[in-house]
Amino acid sequence: MLLEWAPVFVLVLARIGAMMALLPGLGEGVIPSMPRIGLALGLTVLMLPTVRPLMPPLPNAGLDLGLMVASDVATGLWFGWVARQAALALPMMAQIIAYLTGLASVLQPDPELGPQATALSKLFELVAPLLFLVTGLFQLPLLALRGLFEIVPPGHVLPSADGVQTVLAAASASLALAVQLATPFLVAGLVWQVAVGILSRLVSRMQIYFVSMPGQLLAGFAILIVAGETIVLAWCDRAETILLNLPSSR
Repeated sequence: MLLEWAPVFVLVLARIGAMMALLPGLGEGVIPSMPRIGLALGLTVLMLPTVRPLMPPLPNAGLDLGLMVASDVATGLWFGWVARQAALALPMMAQIIAYLTGLASVLQPDPELGPQATALSKLFELVAPLLFLVTGLFQLPLLALRGLFEIVPPGHVLPSADGVQTVLAAASASLALAVQLATPFLVAGLVWQVAVGILSRLVSRMQIYFVSMPGQLLAGFAILIVAGETIVLAWCDRAETILLNLPSSR
């Protein structure tokens, strides 16, 4: 009995373990590895009875079995990355807001955070997994596991055309969500830049940079304080829709 169940266990664990490395809320680097390993093992045991009928015949060569394990690892990484796009919308939104409000500059990178990161994006990068755990959004990818094994049975290779199309759709949806959440700052930034341009024309000798930057920062913080709760609620609603439309949830 153990020898019959062992190949199924290995393939399912390979896919779920790879998925747990990128899953939003559960695959964060700050979460200890032991809880993630235990959750992967528990999910594997729960999925075994339903996945075993989908198991293909075992190959005679060990290399073929290794390729089957590698295909399941690739499928798990693909699924985890697609699900993670909903969480990446918040840091991308914060990055856009930081550049619009003057909290970041490509000419003055932060040596602590790196040239491509801002304090605001790091803040929302920490907020995203917290929201996933508090609101229960992390459950939606886990509930879609059964459908994932039906679409791509254990040991089978993910169709490249469908996989690439899903990745492009998930990335575009994440970027569109980030831009939509940053819309108040985009409008305010456009109005502010037009006003600053008119002021610089009227008073050409004024040091416009030193005059406009404090107001730009204060206006950005004010909009963030007023619209912060609405942005988070809108993200939660949109993220739930994205996760409910995962390929295996259809």
